[in-house]
Amino acid sequence: MPYTYAVTSRSPAHPETVFAVLVRAGTWPSWSPIDDAAVEGGGDPLEPQKVGDTRVFRTGRTVARERVVELVPGRRFGYVNDGGVFRSYRGTVELTPVPHGGTDITWSAVFEPRLPLSGPFWRRYLTRFMGRMADGLATYAGAVPDRDTAH
Repeated sequence: MPYTYAVTSRSPAHPETVFAVLVRAGTWPSWSPIDDAAVEGGGDPLEPQKVGDTRVFRTGRTVARERVVELVPGRRFGYVNDGGVFRSYRGTVELTPVPHGGTDITWSAVFEPRLPLSGPFWRRYLTRFMGRMADGLATYAGAVPDRDTAH
């Protein structure tokens, strides 16, 4: 049975700036609970990732592999979790311009856990964790000058 979650945060940054931060895995430890980020195959994590790239994130002793499956510049970032505790996991980050400036960030996913009956636990956990992710992204992107999206 599939489960879902969705969290939203608002950033003062333009959608293009938020997107530029989001597609650079190397920035994630600066604005999220993630401890370390790398791109599988030795790619530079501070360069923008492309569809097909696999990003490897470590939080404590937990390692997650996420493959980029959709990029719509300034609008949408889609990924799937490869393996781990989920039978399937498809995450999406939607960026919506706010009238008079800024961006609404909606981080959501549809997932199916491997362990039966663990779905409600994962939905609660992911809602809290991804809420921290969206808030951190919103704050970090808001502090980046709109023209300086490399870091």
